[in-house]
Formats: sequence, structure tokens, C-alpha cells
Amino acid sequence: MTPSAPVPLPVRTPPLAEPSGWHRVALTVNGERITAEVESRLLLSDFLRDRLGLTGTHVGCEHGVCGACTVLLDDEPARTCLTLAVQCDGVAIRTVESLAPDDAPLTPVQRAFHECHGMQCGFCTPGFVMTATALTELPERPGTEDVADALSGHLCRCTGYRNIRRAVCQALDERFGE
Repeated sequence: MTPSAPVPLPVRTPPLAEPSGWHRVALTVNGERITAEVESRLLLSDFLRDRLGLTGTHVGCEHGVCGACTVLLDDEPARTCLTLAVQCDGVAIRTVESLAPDDAPLTPVQRAFHECHGMQCGFCTPGFVMTATALTELPERPGTEDVADALSGHLCRCTGYRNIRRAVCQALDERFGE
């Protein structure tokens, strides 16, 4: 008795809510106007890192948990690993590269992280710095609970967070004159 060949099952693909394809997006990245063709499912993290070469945006967990990929979208912190590039049409994006370009002086946030030793390996630092930058740009000084809440979406495997919180508070003190 010879074994029979398995019968191939028909290939089924689930229906898509929107057919995958390419889309034109126009956005501003670190003050520069950019128009690009992006695939429907291209993550903003991949667009920034691979297409634009902005590797300061780090990709850690790829699930929005660690915060390493945080940038500012229209001045609000956002996870690039959870954001599609097509969602950013018309949006102003700021990455960590925008903070002290071309050997400009460090921003108060960057200087505070340096002075307070708010980093060790540095992998998570860009996300923390971008969130702290957003806090310093608020019209009123955020309270201690607001700072803790903003930083709670970031993970750091190297520090105990004490110096990170100190750095953010130092930058806020400088910004709001306390």
C-alpha cells in the first residue's frame, strides 16, 4: 500500500478592511517638510529609522510598553512602534535629533539628564528625553503626580529612576523658574 499524497488545502486570506497599498504622506520631521510614499502597514519607527536615517528613535519592545521609541507628534508624546506612518499625514514630528542639532547647546532637558546622571546605557534615554521635553513645553508647571504619570510609560532596565526623575524636575525648575 503506497501512502497517498496529502491534499493541499485551499489558501484563504482574511478580508482586509482596507486593501494594502501605498499612500502619499506629507509631514514635517524636525522642521523639514517631507513628502513620501509609504506602505499602509509601515510603522512610524521604521519610517524614521530606515527611510529617514533618524536612528535616535530607539525600538525596544515593539508593543508600546517600554517608551524607547517616543517622539513628539504635534508636541504630544507618542509611541512610534504603535503608530503607522500613514497616520502622520499633516503631522509635525520631533525626534531626539531635533533637540540640539549641529552642535547647538544642549536643551535644559538634555543638560539636566547629563548633570543628574539620568542615564546609564542610554537605550531608553531618547524616549524619556522627548517626554520630558513635552512636559517643559506645557504652559504651566506639571505637578509631581503629573511627572510621575508621564514617566510611568517608560521602562529603564539600568537605573532606579531616581536620577531620571531628578533630571526632569531640574529641567522643569529651570523652565518655570523655581
